[in-house]
Amino acid sequence: MTDATGLMRMILVDPDQPFPAVELADPTGLVAVGGDLSPERLLSAYSAGIFPWYNPGETIHWYCPHPRSVLVPTDLRVTRSYRRSVAHADYTVTMDRAFAEVMAQCAAPRADDDGTWIGPDMMAAYLRLHHLGHAHSVEVWRDGDLLGGLYGVARGRSFAGESMFSRARDASKIALYWLCAQLAAWDFPLIDCQMTTGHLTSLGAIELSRADYLHVHSRAVARPGLIGAWEFEIPVPDSPDHLPE
Repeated sequence: MTDATGLMRMILVDPDQPFPAVELADPTGLVAVGGDLSPERLLSAYSAGIFPWYNPGETIHWYCPHPRSVLVPTDLRVTRSYRRSVAHADYTVTMDRAFAEVMAQCAAPRADDDGTWIGPDMMAAYLRLHHLGHAHSVEVWRDGDLLGGLYGVARGRSFAGESMFSRARDASKIALYWLCAQLAAWDFPLIDCQMTTGHLTSLGAIELSRADYLHVHSRAVARPGLIGAWEFEIPVPDSPDHLPE
């Protein structure tokens, strides 16, 4: 397959076919097209610093962009108002309590968006990863209502953040705050934010070259991971009575 730039794109056909070298990515970071969203394919991709990104109904596109947006958990930028939101602990924060609900909220239409890239096939695929202990969510609750959250994929000690949502002011930022605190305690060196946005930059995300990102990522992936359901091991706002059954 040749794209508009004249570069060759590998078409993934065989389920066991490996990804091409990320150095062959085009200027957008596109590495390959096709394949499937099987757990084996997804875990292989995330281990290599590659992730799927495409619109529902399209052929799967696999990316490893340059530069890469990352957030060091200990470098989260917490403004005074952000800190007030975290300190005003009239909420409960959990891990892996409502993965499917978090992903569904992330996929829901937003006022400032034309649509979503999280289609039914992607939701089913990441739910399988969650059941296998590789995909995780953080939830923020108030009086039994899910106010915000985020989800992502862990490989070794590297975490790839996929999406977040808020139904109340700063709810997703509260989820990110506690995720960063826990990942720092677990000695995760980075959160892969994938693509740069102004919002992520305001929270302390930085850009790394593809080579620098892969250097840190590959070393983190090689370390023992935490497979299975995650629970906070640091003190967090916790009011079990406010959670749904």
